[in-house]
Amino acid sequence: MQLSHESAQKRLSDMHMNDMPVMEIRPKPTRVDSDWFLKYKKLCHEFMESLTDSIEELAMFMGLTQDEFMALIMGRAMPQNTSIRFRVPLVWGGKLELNNLFMCRTFPQSWRLDTFIIEQSGADTIWLPNPAKKVYVTSHETSGGDGGNATSDRLSQIAAQIVAARGNGQ
Repeated sequence: MQLSHESAQKRLSDMHMNDMPVMEIRPKPTRVDSDWFLKYKKLCHEFMESLTDSIEELAMFMGLTQDEFMALIMGRAMPQNTSIRFRVPLVWGGKLELNNLFMCRTFPQSWRLDTFIIEQSGADTIWLPNPAKKVYVTSHETSGGDGGNATSDRLSQIAAQIVAARGNGQ
């Protein structure tokens, strides 16, 4: 189905993701190297470690415990119901780069985004999700929730300590 920018935004709104920006691409079939998955796993590890600048979204997004948060930003483990997605799929010319990744809930957001993209199959122009930040949190999830500001403050302090330690070569 060929969508316009307006109809793509309307479709995402129908999926309760009215705050998800989209970008237009013309998919160009691209050969993906056979070792892409090993590189992707390494990139996911780097992406998780880079989330120290996304503390507010992580606190709102998941209500993580301190242990879950530490495992995530140390690149050891993803929390349950969490996905790292490509902004532009590799098969359409996307790159294995940090800025081509974002994180969201597996269900329902990632599932809905897959549906949104698959519905456009065969179109000359595809509208892809392109959230402004590394962690996509729908607007209806940002109204507070478990943890509140104390959780965000606590995680921010931990992240600052980790960033400082990494900066000192530790």
